[in-house]
Amino acid sequence: MEGTSTGTDRTLSTADLAAQITELVGHLNAANRRWLALIAEFDRRKGWVDSVTQSCAHWLNWQCGINLGAAREKVRVAHALEKLPLIGAAMARGELSYAKVRALTRVASEATETTFLSIALHGTAHHVETIVRQYRRATEAVELSREAQQQAGRSISYHWDDDGSLVLKARLPSEAGTLLLRALEAADADLPLPDVAGLHPSLPVSAETRDATPRTARRADALGVLAESFLKHGAEALAGGERQQIVVHVDYAALRHRASGRCELDEGPAIPVETARRLGCDSSIVTIVDKDDGEPLDVGRRTRSIPPALRRALNARDRGCRFPGCTHTRYVDGHHIHHWADGGETRLANLVSLCRFHHRQVHEGGLTVERLDDGAWRFVKSSGEAIVSSAHRANCNGTELIAAHHAQGMTIDSRTAATRWRGERMDYVYAMDVLVQRASTARRDVSAET
Repeated sequence: MEGTSTGTDRTLSTADLAAQITELVGHLNAANRRWLALIAEFDRRKGWVDSVTQSCAHWLNWQCGINLGAAREKVRVAHALEKLPLIGAAMARGELSYAKVRALTRVASEATETTFLSIALHGTAHHVETIVRQYRRATEAVELSREAQQQAGRSISYHWDDDGSLVLKARLPSEAGTLLLRALEAADADLPLPDVAGLHPSLPVSAETRDATPRTARRADALGVLAESFLKHGAEALAGGERQQIVVHVDYAALRHRASGRCELDEGPAIPVETARRLGCDSSIVTIVDKDDGEPLDVGRRTRSIPPALRRALNARDRGCRFPGCTHTRYVDGHHIHHWADGGETRLANLVSLCRFHHRQVHEGGLTVERLDDGAWRFVKSSGEAIVSSAHRANCNGTELIAAHHAQGMTIDSRTAATRWRGERMDYVYAMDVLVQRASTARRDVSAET
């Protein structure tokens, strides 16, 4: 029988099939190492920065079709391998799978790399995961006296900075700190968070700011999400509450014409009018008519800029952020394409769902959104460049990959990637003793040098 559409030959014996499978996985391992090296270099050069892409992981999600969580892990592993040359070299030779390398990069260091590599080469992926898990538990143990000191020194202080930013300083016990970090990570996983989102569009973006790690800014936005979530779902908010717990006082003239006038947070600093317009896209609105002396003359009823029935229709149509490649379906705002303050109607044709990051970019980042005749959406940057949702990709099959590796002088066969474990019992206790001892020796050597 001739080969199938996948290029396999059904006349091959099962032994030949097994040999081809194990050989090809070695080539895939080597290609994966090359791919991770490219990702690390691409991220180092900030090749993904275009003012609307939040991180290298988001770029991988958009351009390579990788789940966002998995893409973040790819970026982490790519950078971690740069500090683990032995493990990286073994993967480049096709000897280690990505699953093993991903686990090793969570804990391996210069002092323990050799031991971890030996375990990975001679053990299964399950052995590696078990060793990594046990090693992390051993190294994360904390003494009770340290916990008592942390509890006694816990504190939070804050002040308003000159530019209107709230500056927080916190010192938390390890348990409370861990809970906070886990909550931030959970919010980060669901919310598209920018790296320079707090900058006013009229201010220049310095190279230092643009090159800063986006992780710090994502955590800042995640903290805001935690506050909003508690205000909505906390003990006092269970009976009701607003979706957006931020009160903004803004003069209608300032909102309508972007003119000078009052625009400030309740009991807080002034904010740009464009920020107020963004918040007003999808919020509750109370109209207050003042006398000339500022005394309220009439207070209208509170109304939602997007009524509940229309909100349901919008959610059913868009099912999340409509920016090309964005996967976020939670913490999504309804954006008025033609703002209601400018006379735009609050109807489905004038609304589009945007995540918090892309909504901010539309209002404060110079990004515009257009509805096309076929119902699709097009986003255009201030430079006039349109944002597309996909890129042309070259095809590559296993045969071409093997030929490329042979051309590079790489020798990969059916034994290269095969686990060297032959059924013997893994001595986890001995492995832990060696790893902990080597890590302790390395710490003592560093202390002696300093």
